[in-house]
Amino acid sequence: MQSTAKIFSGTGSQYLAERIARSYGIPLGRINIQKFSDGEIQPVFQESIRGDVVFLIQSTFSPSDNLMELLLMIDAARRASAYKVIAVIPYYGYARQDRKDKPRVAIGSKLIANMLTAAGADRVITMDLHAPQIQGYFDIPVDHLDSSVIFIPYIEQLKLENLTFAAPDVGSANRIREIASYFNAEMVICDKHRKRANEIASMVVIGDVTDREVILIDDICDTGGTLAKSAGLLLEKGARSVRAMCTHPVLSGKAYDNIQNSVLEELVVCDTIPLRQEISKIKVLSVADLFAVALRNAFEQRSITSLFIHSQRRDK
Repeated sequence: MQSTAKIFSGTGSQYLAERIARSYGIPLGRINIQKFSDGEIQPVFQESIRGDVVFLIQSTFSPSDNLMELLLMIDAARRASAYKVIAVIPYYGYARQDRKDKPRVAIGSKLIANMLTAAGADRVITMDLHAPQIQGYFDIPVDHLDSSVIFIPYIEQLKLENLTFAAPDVGSANRIREIASYFNAEMVICDKHRKRANEIASMVVIGDVTDREVILIDDICDTGGTLAKSAGLLLEKGARSVRAMCTHPVLSGKAYDNIQNSVLEELVVCDTIPLRQEISKIKVLSVADLFAVALRNAFEQRSITSLFIHSQRRDK
C-alpha cells in the first residue's frame, strides 16, 4: 500500500497549519484535542492514518501545554500505525537553554529533543533554532529551515541605499553574516552586557553606521528591550534609519510597548508564533509556503537544499 501525506495541527498552531495545508494542496486532517476538567490532554485522530506519513504541526511556545500536546499527538500517531511521524515545530521552545552557562541549571533544549525522540518522532522540521548546534541533540534527522529566504525578498523590495546589517549581540553575528554577504553589505555588532535575564546593563556598537540604513537581524524578539536599545544606540551613532527583522515574535512582558515606543521604523516577524495584539510597527510575513515545500520534499524524499539562501546567491 502506498503511503499518503496527512497534515494535522495542535491547538497552538492551528492558524499556521491551515495556511501550510492550503499551500501544500491537501485539507488539514481531522483531530480532536480533548481536555479534561483538570487540564489533562488527550488527542484523538478522527480518521485512519495507518501506513501514512503524518506531519504534526505545533510550535512549543508558552504555555507548556503546547509541548505536551505535541508529545501526546506523536504517541497517538505512532500507536495508530502511522508509517512515519514528523514533528513540524516552527518555533522550538527552550532553545535558549542550550548549554550550562551557570552551575546547576538544566539544558532544556536537549531535554526537549530527548522527549520528542522518546515519544516516537521519526524526523523534526523546524526553523531558526536559537543555536544551530541543537540539531546535534537529536538522534533523528532534523530539517532546519532558514527565515532568510523569507526576509531577503522583503529587504530587496525596500530598495534601501547604504545598507548595513547589525547583530543585536555577538551571538547573532554568524546568523547575519550570510545575509550581509548576499547583499555585499557591511555588518556591525551591538555588544551587550546583561546583569540578569531580560535586563541589559550596557551596550556598545562595534563598527561604523554613519549615514547607513541599518537592519537588525535576530531569531527571537522576547521583551523587545534589546532591539529598542540597539536601535536607539545605532541612531545615536549616526544611522539614517533602523529596522529589525526577527523570526519568532515571542513578545512577552511589555514587548509591544517597547517596540511601539522605540525608534525602530518597523519590526518584521514571521508567523511561527501568533501575535497577541496588532500594532503599527509590527509587520508579519508568513512561513507557510516555505514549510509546505519542506513538507512535500520530506514526503517525496527530495532534497531541501534549494530552500536556503546559499543556493540562491545572486551575482554581484
